[in-house]
Amino acid sequence: MVTQFITVEINLNDLALSLQHTIEAQLTLQGEPLRWAITEVRQGIAHVEAVVLQEI
Repeated sequence: MVTQFITVEINLNDLALSLQHTIEAQLTLQGEPLRWAITEVRQGIAHVEAVVLQEI
């Protein structure tokens, strides 16, 4: 297993679930989220930086 630093963008206008659930769902697509933070919000887009655990 390896840790990876990733970034994702979440469109705040298209939220079907809560913001937390939406972010975690997006991060889970790339691995197991270890920690994440919203680092910027601009024009309805939340920029999220995260560390995920991925299998090799």
